[in-house]
Amino acid sequence: MWRARLWMAAMAPALAFLAGCSTAVVSTPPGPAPGQPAEGYEEIGVASWYGAQHQGKRTASGEVFDMNQLTAAHRSLPFGTRLRVINRDNNQATEVRINDRGPFVKGRILDVSYAAARQLGALGSGTFPIRLRVIALPSTRTDATRDDRSLGPTPASSPPPLAQPSQLPLASPPFARSR
Repeated sequence: MWRARLWMAAMAPALAFLAGCSTAVVSTPPGPAPGQPAEGYEEIGVASWYGAQHQGKRTASGEVFDMNQLTAAHRSLPFGTRLRVINRDNNQATEVRINDRGPFVKGRILDVSYAAARQLGALGSGTFPIRLRVIALPSTRTDATRDDRSLGPTPASSPPPLAQPSQLPLASPPFARSR
């Protein structure tokens, strides 16, 4: 017993010293100001595109990546945010929906899907200069995972009704006696 106390007495100052020597590293990802960005928020920078190598894999939002959909990855914009992206080399534009996180390469602000890169005329290059503008923020949870074949408005939906107590299955009490 006395050895355990001696050991704890010896370790306490060592642990306090180590805790005092540690430093906290806090990094803020580049992008919009804290909180949700407003419609009209813009960024200018470099984009890249990704396609077949990620086809069928899960994105950070949980949906399956489809390179033929108009989607994009951004470090901090909320999932479901809709952007207008303009290729500054040729002025071609498209609209995309944020469904992933990235890019994680210094100097890039957006990764677009193969379909978006095709519409932007950027398939020949790995990276290209862009201007992005937030045109719509997600309004419901379903915005973050809906199909992008048409980037039109989302139909209103309501959650399924809750089951009534009379519809729930009856269970015997956990400690019921049988006779």
